[in-house]
Amino acid sequence: MVLPVYVYGMSVLRREGEEIPENSDELQQLIKDMHETMRASDGVGLAAPQIGKSLRLFVVDASPMSENGKDPELKEFKKAFINPVILERSEDAESAEEGCLSIPGIREEVPRPSRIRIEYYDEDWTLREEEYKGTRARIIQHEYDHLEGILFIDRINPIRRKLISSSLKNISRGKTNCDYQVIHPRKK
Repeated sequence: MVLPVYVYGMSVLRREGEEIPENSDELQQLIKDMHETMRASDGVGLAAPQIGKSLRLFVVDASPMSENGKDPELKEFKKAFINPVILERSEDAESAEEGCLSIPGIREEVPRPSRIRIEYYDEDWTLREEEYKGTRARIIQHEYDHLEGILFIDRINPIRRKLISSSLKNISRGKTNCDYQVIHPRKK
């Protein structure tokens, strides 16, 4: 089922997500719904807080970024991260433009470590520890931030943040122009 995306101004986006118990009955359906919502919204990642659930869960599917030979390593990058913990971040950082389904219409340069090591449970509840770099590391860090109550705009230059403040206010007031269903503070 495609779910509405919570946008800037919703308090759930600023809360730290709660751990998911291993015997959670609804987890598989939630993961399926999150993948459907992400695809319907043309996203490459979606965290549980973005659909109103304060849980430590995010899904990624970066295969659209591999089309037309853009980034072939992303073709098979589709998975769920349950109760993830970033164990290590490289000291070297790279900046790249990011956007977010919860902040429609805004894209900004965001510096992030170029390599990470992460521990998480997969959909079969198998504990994994993996290292990622480049675009995959960026996508994971962006989604992981959602679980910590952090938005990508928190990581941009303060001057840029000031320049987009009126656009952010408009988003929180429901003045958005996107092709997917959203929930904002005034519609709740």
